[in-house]
Amino acid sequence: MSQARTTASVDVVVVTYNPGSTLAGFLDSVARQEGVASVTVVDSDSPQQTAKPEAKRRGVAFIKMPSNRGYGAAVNAGAAKGGAEWIAVCNADITFDEGSLDVLVDAGKRDSQVGTVGPLIRELDGSVYPSARPLPSLWLGIGHALFGRVWKRNPWSRRYRPAVDAAGGPRDVGWLSGSCVLVRRTVFDQIVGFDERFFMVMEDVDLGRRIGRAGFVNRWVPAGAITHIGGHTWKSDPAPMIAAHHESVQTYLRIVYPHWFQAPLRVVLNLGLKARQRAEIAAARKPH
Repeated sequence: MSQARTTASVDVVVVTYNPGSTLAGFLDSVARQEGVASVTVVDSDSPQQTAKPEAKRRGVAFIKMPSNRGYGAAVNAGAAKGGAEWIAVCNADITFDEGSLDVLVDAGKRDSQVGTVGPLIRELDGSVYPSARPLPSLWLGIGHALFGRVWKRNPWSRRYRPAVDAAGGPRDVGWLSGSCVLVRRTVFDQIVGFDERFFMVMEDVDLGRRIGRAGFVNRWVPAGAITHIGGHTWKSDPAPMIAAHHESVQTYLRIVYPHWFQAPLRVVLNLGLKARQRAEIAAARKPH
């Protein structure tokens, strides 16, 4: 029997915003896992008051943010409640395969250089989401941004969204999807958690970048798996989500390219991002 099965070594933090019925399914899957020290539901000031009653019914901790300050800020608030060796950062619209949390913790414990551990993310149709990726270098990011929508198999997107081979076993990557990622608490504290300048999207890319800079690795472990059920709150009007995504990319560019002589580069990239944002919103609103 593994150590993770005999000690409570994981604080689970799940961030919600109008989670609907997905939170119940998530909490059901967590209840079937071993090694869970605590569960904290952090609600980002949802208009729909559904998360608190569900948390109360399950007997798990609940935090209501006074305002919606974004995903990273919510995770930081939830992580501060616990003290276990690992923090499982989760969206509400996922479910853990039985035993998968145990597998992820064991993988992290075997190597002290591991800062984060990420699972294989399976979509409802059985496809595998490319949740383990390289950091977006300048030319990789530009190529993916320019051609990702119109030329699906372009070489930049294929490098940035690589096909994942579960049979290949664990591998170290630039960053792991924040929809489900385990972070070693000592590392999380060392880098001061998520950067709260990111409202939504890119906070996981930045986390992976800073963990790498601190001398640790981000490890994808496909033997631990989750299923992504799919969010629903943004689908009626995708514009705010798309705008938040592009604002976060701009924030990331300001952090990675901060110098005065890089200002022209930032201007050009931001103009390209605004054009892409308009195109994405138009495409999302077009009747299908």
